[in-house]
Amino acid sequence: MHFNLKSRRTLVPQAAALALALTLSLNLNAEPSMPATPPDVAAPPADAAKTASGLASKVLQKGTGTKQPTAADTVTVHYSGWTTDGKLFDSSVKRGQPSSFPLNGVIKGWTEGLQLMTEGEKRRFWIPANLAYGENPGGGRPGGLLVFDVELLGIREAPKAPPVPAVVGGVPKAPPVPADVAAAPKDAEKSASGLASKVLAKGSGTTHPKASDQVKVHYSGWTTDGKLFDSSVQRGQPIVFPLSGVIPGWTEGVQLMVEGERRRFWIPANLAYGENPGGGRPGGLLVFDVELIQIVK
Repeated sequence: MHFNLKSRRTLVPQAAALALALTLSLNLNAEPSMPATPPDVAAPPADAAKTASGLASKVLQKGTGTKQPTAADTVTVHYSGWTTDGKLFDSSVKRGQPSSFPLNGVIKGWTEGLQLMTEGEKRRFWIPANLAYGENPGGGRPGGLLVFDVELLGIREAPKAPPVPAVVGGVPKAPPVPADVAAAPKDAEKSASGLASKVLAKGSGTTHPKASDQVKVHYSGWTTDGKLFDSSVQRGQPIVFPLSGVIPGWTEGVQLMVEGERRRFWIPANLAYGENPGGGRPGGLLVFDVELIQIVK
């Protein structure tokens, strides 16, 4: 989804979404610590590896696994993110809670970069603006070149079987394709950004999440031809991700919701992954049904 978790674009997601404390041994039972600002946060060093897209990275600690995730897989990570002036804008390490998200649901730099990693690996990424949130994204998202320290804790492979047509032996069925998947209906709410949405079920909460919050959701996503490309509902497992770490359409849209609410979003390409994103990400207008289960903070 950038889950940028922004892209989230995460994922981003956000996914994820995307820690310098990762330079220390991970101890989930220890008190969360403030990750230190990297000494090379201003720009990638000369020995950083660079890809054709402009993504730069450097391995901080070799992994213990051999498998690399694909864009369709769900990953569990610890991470911290800084702007080039050394400002820490998000950190699962600081919160003391790893994040899990589908790798095709976060910012492009995460989708590409984490596919270079193996389980147990810690890597620093320098992600240019065009692979993150842009230069001046607004909505609480940081702009320009971003630096992330990421530890890949686990990989959960995407289902390789076709969508399950019905519940068999307790397996969740594939969600039905929305009747209005091709385009937003006339009664959908539209924002200045071009995001359209419609409430499917009113929520029981009163508080809206902020871009800096983590949220727990169930969701399904379709292309306009009705193809289901991702669904936590079908997997039977909701996801938790930082709202600042997913695609802009999710960051903006989920902030409209309250706990317990279900809403359908029609997210234009410029708020999702673009028209022809590659890397296993779906292009063009995307439709998501989202249920906001909890604002995790």
